[in-house]
Amino acid sequence: MSLNPRLVKESFAVVEPVADKATAYFYGRLFAESPHLRGMFPPAMDMQRDRLFSALTRIVWSLDSPDSLASFLGQLGRDHRKYGVIAEHYTAVGNALLATIKRFATDIWDEEIEAAWVAAYTVAANLMIESAESDSGVSPAWWLAEVVDHELRTEDIAVLTLRPTQRLPYTPGQYINVQVARWPRVWRTFSIANAPRVDNTITLHVRSVPCGWVSTALTRDTRVGDTVMLGPPMGTMALCDRSPRDVLCVAGGTGLAPIKAIIEHIIASGRRPNIHLLFGARTAAELYDLPDLIRMESSFPWLRVLPVVSGQPSYDGMRGRLPEVAQRFHSWAEHEVYVCGPPAMVNETVRRMQIDGVPLSRIHRDIVQGER
Repeated sequence: MSLNPRLVKESFAVVEPVADKATAYFYGRLFAESPHLRGMFPPAMDMQRDRLFSALTRIVWSLDSPDSLASFLGQLGRDHRKYGVIAEHYTAVGNALLATIKRFATDIWDEEIEAAWVAAYTVAANLMIESAESDSGVSPAWWLAEVVDHELRTEDIAVLTLRPTQRLPYTPGQYINVQVARWPRVWRTFSIANAPRVDNTITLHVRSVPCGWVSTALTRDTRVGDTVMLGPPMGTMALCDRSPRDVLCVAGGTGLAPIKAIIEHIIASGRRPNIHLLFGARTAAELYDLPDLIRMESSFPWLRVLPVVSGQPSYDGMRGRLPEVAQRFHSWAEHEVYVCGPPAMVNETVRRMQIDGVPLSRIHRDIVQGER
């Protein structure tokens, strides 16, 4: 059974404009045919539908990039263990997915397209199953972690320090899924804001978002001594250790978290590249981690921290939108670039960096999504 990425992409392009209807149909079909699976999902499905289509989009458009596809699916397979997913569940999901694509691409559907989807899903499912099985004897499906510090930095941003009960291996720049006791089966992603520590603790920067169940619980209702659940680390915005180049970091809001972890790792490595960190927020009050960044700057002379404020005319410092501010300096064409923050900021910064001559292979990006 050979892959045919072209047919999968062409038929998926027909479904993309009606993503909301397609995902609603998919879950309706899945739960109708396998009602016992409903209990594995959160009570409210809105964000779950968004995540499904986001993951499906990435898989479809990575079908002709085997290494990228394998890496992403491997992470998904390991992450699915925390939900109790087993190999048999992939059959039910595959049947519902095939029925959904057929339903919304009916005008072009034929046996060749069906075969292409069956082949693609079989490859994807096998990669996820194999990854989960290989991980099952090495790492837990999820970790319990105690809250050992909780500091509300602004009205809606908290910095939490957690101590997992077992060692949690991760790479600086990655994120984890978090579940709180108040909302069973509801997982939200947050970036780890530190390089690995000897005491195994991790720090999260959490912004409470409107109607955000987990983010609100973590910022306003969580106390020292509480216990949360953590999924396996995910994400590919890792430090390029082999690069001798200087570094530009662009962080918007709580997008600072993975950027800070990467900078900490560079400092601990003994390397001495010049690091420019542009840390942006709407107002000076939202530069929630600036005192700690200044302490890092004072102990590491090769780090320069540049706070940037976009929505406060009275601010006595660098003002403007991060993508525009980054271009006010000399060319970054010879740098490794790391960008994290709101989607519009990340996309615009990446666009401007490419215009500036930075190849895409040296632009490492992540996006703060939902309650991340």
